[in-house]
Amino acid sequence: MLPCINWLQPFLALISSTLLTRGHNCPSSCLCPDHHTVDCTSQGLTKVPDSIPLDVRRLLLSNNWIHWIPSDFLVLYSDLVYLDLRNNSLSKLEPGTLSTASRLVFLDLGSNNLTEISSETFGESRSLIKLRLGNNPYLSMVGRDAFTGLTSLRELELEWNGLTVLDVRVLEPLPSLRMLRLEGNPWLCNCHFAKLFIWLKENQHKLPTMEGIECSLPLDGRRVPLSLLSEDSFRECHGALTLTDYLIVIFSGISVSVAAIMASFFLASTVHCFQRLSKGSKGDEEEGND
Repeated sequence: MLPCINWLQPFLALISSTLLTRGHNCPSSCLCPDHHTVDCTSQGLTKVPDSIPLDVRRLLLSNNWIHWIPSDFLVLYSDLVYLDLRNNSLSKLEPGTLSTASRLVFLDLGSNNLTEISSETFGESRSLIKLRLGNNPYLSMVGRDAFTGLTSLRELELEWNGLTVLDVRVLEPLPSLRMLRLEGNPWLCNCHFAKLFIWLKENQHKLPTMEGIECSLPLDGRRVPLSLLSEDSFRECHGALTLTDYLIVIFSGISVSVAAIMASFFLASTVHCFQRLSKGSKGDEEEGND
């Protein structure tokens, strides 16, 4: 038995050394207070540092100048549960960047320069509970399927962005949502906002505050607090047609016109044939009488 143990000792030592190295391999410009935390806060970084331990669980990258995240960044960090990228220079998220973050619970992308959250940006991040996207002043577009797959998300922050409109269907794939922040956006009081307004009224318990949520009137641009509005404020929108409705009407009209033309052509052809047949039968009768 002893010879076997002696033979295995070098391999056990190698494995132990590798595991320890994974936890202690801290980037030069960062701090690692424990085996699973890498703190690179306020280090003047312009990119994500190299040689981050593969078993990192908490990665703090806030208050830097990072402007880009590699699309395969999270592939190697399957244990990551907490990612803080607040107050950087991110303007875009590459498609699929966060699609492999299967264990991520907390994600902070606030105070960046994001302009758009495209559809399926977060992939299948089913473990994500808190998502911060606030204080991105250029963020004016959120794709309809941007939050598809986030079935565990409880807190969503979209405050103080550049949103003038938000498709209410963006919020439908979030069955666990408990808190939503939308204050500080330059909302427009138009028919696109009407559906969101009704949703907010029905889900007011999910809003920590109604204060700061205002929208601009179409005519004079005057900003009105949401608390002063009601469904009657948007009553003229009930009969308004959407772009889809207009397209349906146009194509329906075209289809009816084409059908009418074809029917007229068929009817004219039928009448013409009957006329020729009747002339032919009369000619035969006259020949017979002669």
